[in-house]
Amino acid sequence: MAKIDAFFKLLNDQGGSDLHLTSGQPPALRIRGDIERVKYKVLDNDELKSMLYEIAPEDKVKVFEETGDVDFGYEIPGLARYRANFFNQKYGVGAVFREIPSNVLTAEQLGLPSVVSKLASLPRGLIVVTGPTGSGKSTTLAAIIDEANRTRKDHIITIEDPIEFVHKSHGCIINHREVGAHTKSFTAALRGALREDPDIILVGEMRDLETISLAIEAASTGHLVFGTLHTTSAPKTVDRIVEVFPASEQAQIRSTLADGLRAVIAQVLFKRVDTKGRCAAMEILIATPAVRNLIRESKTHQIPSMIQTGKKYGMQLLDDAIMDLYNKGWISPDEAYAKANDKSRFRPFLKTPPADFTEA
Repeated sequence: MAKIDAFFKLLNDQGGSDLHLTSGQPPALRIRGDIERVKYKVLDNDELKSMLYEIAPEDKVKVFEETGDVDFGYEIPGLARYRANFFNQKYGVGAVFREIPSNVLTAEQLGLPSVVSKLASLPRGLIVVTGPTGSGKSTTLAAIIDEANRTRKDHIITIEDPIEFVHKSHGCIINHREVGAHTKSFTAALRGALREDPDIILVGEMRDLETISLAIEAASTGHLVFGTLHTTSAPKTVDRIVEVFPASEQAQIRSTLADGLRAVIAQVLFKRVDTKGRCAAMEILIATPAVRNLIRESKTHQIPSMIQTGKKYGMQLLDDAIMDLYNKGWISPDEAYAKANDKSRFRPFLKTPPADFTEA
């Protein structure tokens, strides 16, 4: 057992999401969204480095020493998997580990809207799950892939950096590919995937023009493609995808995206105030013919009103989802106000409304 494993066990016992180890500071855990210090001595650089190098593959140590950054996956059988990131900082090395549960939670267990699990049955198209880092995008995608795995008889390829949730094959054949370990890049893996008879492709991160272009192409040629971005709403997601391309190609890509897009889920995580744990508020855009026209005609600013009138298709605005969680008594008014797009809706619930400098 590696020395660092004791911290992972503590993280798991406390129900935390992330372990932070930094030279010159004691260890810390992120629990329900907040950083909590561990009662332990200050870690010096040499001690922490030997602790980290004990669990890192040799090739990852080499990359880290050459570049100052590295990502990889680490697993403790029977406990959980961890997404590891090592980095150099002013006082020495640092590392952050995100816990990825061994068991994939279903859409029902996560309390996801029914329309989200229905996305797993689509024959083709692009579905983008967006939100800030740590907002539960991977967990939502894992639940959708799990639904497909249980209800379909297809070939699923996941391309991630590193591999996060590991699915056991049920009705589907599932191949997990890790960038760096099994393929050179997202782009190379996506190119290869098109020759590997896939039905469903999960792209862990659509981080550059070439990856986004290939994902859209795959969605347009009969595959169901899931991907993630770090945007905060459905309209911004559409704009972000289009703006990655040179100006001369944007009209063409709007048309292709309008044809290929099936849904956008933009989510934010909240700390529960009624019980331990966290919950997600989701903005859901379903690509109806009217939505496709707005994308094609570069009228994404009209998408929110389209979401508002599309409730029968399962669409919902982020602020409506936040209001629903607040009315259930699950989240605090302060956090609802802080994470809402239209803050004026939530100001009346605050005991002492702040002077909002963003409205100045």
